[in-house]
Amino acid sequence: MPTLNINGKDTLVEANVNTPILWALRDTLGMTGTKFGCGVALCGACTVHVDGVATRSCVTPISAAVGKKITTIEALVNDKVGLAVQNAWIAHDVAQCGYCQSGQVMSATALLKDNQKPSDADIDTAMAGNICRCGTYARVRSAIHAAAATLV
Repeated sequence: MPTLNINGKDTLVEANVNTPILWALRDTLGMTGTKFGCGVALCGACTVHVDGVATRSCVTPISAAVGKKITTIEALVNDKVGLAVQNAWIAHDVAQCGYCQSGQVMSATALLKDNQKPSDADIDTAMAGNICRCGTYARVRSAIHAAAATLV
């Protein structure tokens, strides 16, 4: 049984090492903030950070994260950048149905940790692959710019 560092805590995961991180989080550990969307890394709903990199957890096996730090949406309230993104999301009314939002927020947070002054093109590139069925892409971009402005 592998041990994973999830949100800063080493956690023994009772699952096969080939199990996708998503299912270890949701089914084994009961952490349901990370969502299942497509199962083939096309929609972004399952995005987590692995060593700070936005990663699709539905196709990434546990074995790829052993010895690395996994951060989920549950931990972003304790992260300056993650909290700025979440506050901007609320201020800009980004969420409609909300299903994709944990993945969107995780991708936006990874972007702003790497680039605190992203252009529209930077945002579009970083957020590509995060599908919002409600079409809130303009509000996503506005919220990322707003979050970036609070971090300067």
